[in-house]
Amino acid sequence: MLIYLLRHGLTEYNAQKRYQGQRDIPLSPEGLAQLRRADIDPKVVYISTLQRTRQTAEVLFPDAELVPVDGLKEMCFGSFEGRNYIEMEHDPDYQAWVAANCESSCPDGERKDDFSDRVCRTFAALVDKSLADGEEMLVILAHGGTQMAALERYGVPRRSYYRWCGPNAGGYVLDARDWAARHELRLVKTVQYTKESTC
Repeated sequence: MLIYLLRHGLTEYNAQKRYQGQRDIPLSPEGLAQLRRADIDPKVVYISTLQRTRQTAEVLFPDAELVPVDGLKEMCFGSFEGRNYIEMEHDPDYQAWVAANCESSCPDGERKDDFSDRVCRTFAALVDKSLADGEEMLVILAHGGTQMAALERYGVPRRSYYRWCGPNAGGYVLDARDWAARHELRLVKTVQYTKESTC
């Protein structure tokens, strides 16, 4: 089975480098215009419950059934959401969080380890179900954090958390042949579902 683990398209918060987390931020007009239909045609696509994933999936996979899964949501950044690092450079809570490699709790938000555990439980259940059902393809369209959490734990070759963040409207194709034996997913290729820029 092949797994497509994709990230939503561009939002204004992405462009402004703001933490959007679990705020329900839509795609920007530019982000929507950049998208193109994907080169695969799955029957079902699993998305998070945030609208930017649904908007992206509706363009990439117009014929698919979209199934929202709450556990695929981005990390909750608490009081950091809606702000960028420039606005918070003198915030002691933010400075402490960065000094802890962004692994301590965000004020009113999640710890990275708790977030990763949530995503990985959800992701593993979808992989297990798809394999048990004899599916040839599993498509998940969620967030950069979702990609990083799942692939830091299960991706081969091994990479650190932040090295697994794919671009907007892009992501990874993974081979699940070693999942049952070792809970490993081997990277096959990367994909990008945006239109080529024209000069």
